[in-house]
Amino acid sequence: MSMLHNQSHLGLVVGGSLDRGLDIKLDKSSNLEEIKVGTYVTIHGTERRFLGMITDVRLEMIDQSLSQIPPDMSNPLIESSLSGTTFFGSLDVRPMLTIENQPVTNAPQPVKTVPSHFTKVTVASDEDINAVFGEEDKQHFHVGSPLDMEIRIHLDLENLVMRSSGVFGKSGTGKTFLTRLILLGIAQKQIAANLVFDMDNEYGWQGSSEAGHPVKGLKQIYPNRVEVFTLDQNYSVKHRHQIDHVVEIGFDDITASDIAVLGETFNITEIGVETTYLLQGRWGNSWLSTFFDKSETTSFEELADEFNAHPGALQALWRRLQNVKRFKFMRDGQGNESIQRVLNALKIGKTVVLEFGQYSRDLAAYMLVANLLTRRIHANYADMDDDSQQKPLIITIEEAHKFLNTDVGSRSIFGTIAREDRKNKVTLLVVDQRPSGIDDDVMSQLGTRFSCLLDDERDIDAVLSGNAARTELRRVLSRLESKQQALIFGHGVPMPIVIQTREYGSSDSYKAFPPVGTDDQADPEEWETLFKSPTE
Repeated sequence: MSMLHNQSHLGLVVGGSLDRGLDIKLDKSSNLEEIKVGTYVTIHGTERRFLGMITDVRLEMIDQSLSQIPPDMSNPLIESSLSGTTFFGSLDVRPMLTIENQPVTNAPQPVKTVPSHFTKVTVASDEDINAVFGEEDKQHFHVGSPLDMEIRIHLDLENLVMRSSGVFGKSGTGKTFLTRLILLGIAQKQIAANLVFDMDNEYGWQGSSEAGHPVKGLKQIYPNRVEVFTLDQNYSVKHRHQIDHVVEIGFDDITASDIAVLGETFNITEIGVETTYLLQGRWGNSWLSTFFDKSETTSFEELADEFNAHPGALQALWRRLQNVKRFKFMRDGQGNESIQRVLNALKIGKTVVLEFGQYSRDLAAYMLVANLLTRRIHANYADMDDDSQQKPLIITIEEAHKFLNTDVGSRSIFGTIAREDRKNKVTLLVVDQRPSGIDDDVMSQLGTRFSCLLDDERDIDAVLSGNAARTELRRVLSRLESKQQALIFGHGVPMPIVIQTREYGSSDSYKAFPPVGTDDQADPEEWETLFKSPTE
């Protein structure tokens, strides 16, 4: 633990405002090198305590001439006489919440005023942090710890699932690691059903750490709460993944709207997309199979006359749609009972993880299957009677900007869900390393945002858009460490917080996730068997 946490007194408030934050002059005894952006401090007012985040650390000097003729700091007498008086450290602090010294309410309150001059400032205590983030219970889940503190930070999962959320960060910063923790928390607390489109085969049976070591998947931790589906049975068998169902998609399951989402990926023009809607309007659900069959018996000139289209455009569309045939999970007619099995699991509150196997980096396969399944499931949820007992549904997607950019978002079912589907208890958990590629309207609907390190200015702007403290949080976000640190803000936490994500990957860390009060509760003697790697 940093020595900073042992220092009871950091300094005094010497200026600032509610809008731009507070200026803190550090005491001479405070070790400037131990103070980090993102750390929380408590400002001890007469009637209330202000909990604030350090957003900048500065060096100040009363006599600016000393910068031109620096004193001899190797002389102890000179150093002692000047340090803390002529030159000193200063902090910028953004007040986030207040806690009444004589509480009239149990909950911390938003900041609506500022403390007076020369109010004492200390590093936030465990008691103050706990007063804000509470203890772990049926809706609060431990996701990590504040910087330089060993206490736990808890997500409010019920607030989290009420609106769509996002996990962002450049490659290698731990966003998959953080996403896995969030998914585990939702499964543990049974707050919501979850459909996870597992593009990289990281969440279901077994994934890997940032260092490349195998780590347990959701199915290994909660075998009766998680079902693993796959598009590629051979991959699952080869890697010894335990799966519940093999997904097959029928040509008759594909709609023109699914192809519209794939327009850019398959290099289909706007005219081609419009033509698919004409084909579907004429031939119904079997439009794709009929188009394939007709092209073998009828010339494109004849088809063009029938649809008042250009023969070359029809032929180009036919060539582009041949891409669908290369997917081994496709079959003639209708698919198997995959969609119904997914629905059945979701309706009883389970987590369903769809692994993509050999198609893990095939964006076309990912976008086709994710959009198709989500469209069908969304339609089912929208048709359901209002049932207060029905658990909310979260749909987790990676490479989210491919579905939610300005061009595709209006056509994708994911855009519809992000913008308006809270009323149907359906929300998104989007995972992406390019948040700037997501439509601004969609980003504005993300209630909770988790951001690991980002270094692109456009991505940082996108993540912080709409936040009143975005200027200060920008400094915090740009100074995160490169791995397993994240800034969290929004509905899932009472105030913005920088965390070191909790440990996950060791035997002890797995045992911190026992199911509570259900048939999933494992007998202590069975832990070693339950958490044994399939390759061991």
